[in-house]
Amino acid sequence: MTPCTITRKIHLHHGRRQLREVRPGPAPARPEGRIPRISRLMALAIHFDDMVARGQIEDYATVARLGQVSRARVTQIMNLSLLAPDIQEEILFLPMTRRNRDVLNTLVLQPLAREHDWQRQRAMWARLKAQLPPSAPEPEAGGQEGQP
Repeated sequence: MTPCTITRKIHLHHGRRQLREVRPGPAPARPEGRIPRISRLMALAIHFDDMVARGQIEDYATVARLGQVSRARVTQIMNLSLLAPDIQEEILFLPMTRRNRDVLNTLVLQPLAREHDWQRQRAMWARLKAQLPPSAPEPEAGGQEGQP
């Protein structure tokens, strides 16, 4: 019997529950950077608000208990849903963070969320974006045509 060599590219894939799977072909390219944390939190706020509205979860205290976080943290996250819809959209679609820390966080956005007037929020948001350091990618202005 003659020896036979088979060459094939494979990669390990971390599936659900950290199970490793061998998959054919080279590993897929990893995206450059990561989704900003504030974008993830904005998505969570929208999702939690929807769950409470549908009655899937009784209240935000239940969200805190199930998520094993404090009620104060859930309040911080849910305050993001008080932002004007166009600001929420910009936060959801912020560019990927390629290095260093995220510049925008809940602490920076809380004063905007406390403002009830969306026009004032938009003015505060414009000032905040102007103050971002040059190394931080500036959020793209999406969906704000015709708005002051």
